[in-house]
Amino acid sequence: MTPPPQTIADRIQAQLDTLTRAERQLALSVLENYPASGLGPLAALAKGAGVSVPTVARMVQKLGYKGYAEFQAELREELGAIGKGPIAKHETWAGAAPSGHILNRFTDAVIDNIRNSLAHIDPEEFDRACALVADPNRSLYIVGGRITHTLAEYLFLHMQVIRPDVIHVQSTSNTWPHDLLNAGEGDVFVIFDVRRYENNTLKLAEIARDRGAQIILFTDQWRSPVHRLSDICLSSRIIVPSAWDSLATCMLLVESMIAAVQTLNWETTKDRMQALEEIFDQTKLFRKFT
Repeated sequence: MTPPPQTIADRIQAQLDTLTRAERQLALSVLENYPASGLGPLAALAKGAGVSVPTVARMVQKLGYKGYAEFQAELREELGAIGKGPIAKHETWAGAAPSGHILNRFTDAVIDNIRNSLAHIDPEEFDRACALVADPNRSLYIVGGRITHTLAEYLFLHMQVIRPDVIHVQSTSNTWPHDLLNAGEGDVFVIFDVRRYENNTLKLAEIARDRGAQIILFTDQWRSPVHRLSDICLSSRIIVPSAWDSLATCMLLVESMIAAVQTLNWETTKDRMQALEEIFDQTKLFRKFT
């Protein structure tokens, strides 16, 4: 199966080390408000980034485009893809779906998503995210949206066992401002936000940032607007032959984080696990077969 095409952000990240100082300055400016940043005139993009017009032309060619018009056309396609609802996504796949059983087609898409996503994640950034989440001196807030609240709850349930002082926040609820009352300098917010990005989640992130918190964002290949506020951004590819996007790659990252944080905090975690098992025994929550 043909892997999904690279986004312009993917191309920029892959080329960063090969760019000149001015080109790198331009690239980072494009990523700052991506993908809308490149939709204006070439001269406006150059001025906004503080570089010359020829610098824009050179960088666009390094990314593999014949010119600025072709670069812009692909940005517009990406912008359209970000806003697609389930029906539009289904029609896109229905017209181009390869033959074969859905199990194989879906699995192939997920495997390609995993490979492409891991190729663009910096292991050191991932380790830094895990260290922040594991730090018992920081309150940990875990935030999900309309769909991603399932991932947030999964991470929350495990973190509750691994470490103390964990708060589950749902940005779709009207009670989330209460959850931020105690948030402060150095606390950690793990935020999930994939297309179509939610206004409440962005506002929550802005308030958390203003209160001095650090933000770890799980998002898709186009990146939620929250990425501009985040300290660490972990992007996953989400396109599959379905009316809905796939969170399989994001779940892989979440479970990898759980494993890493558990290892970092193992002595404390082991004690907490033992205490929890004693409580389970007292409540007779689980059946015993011996």
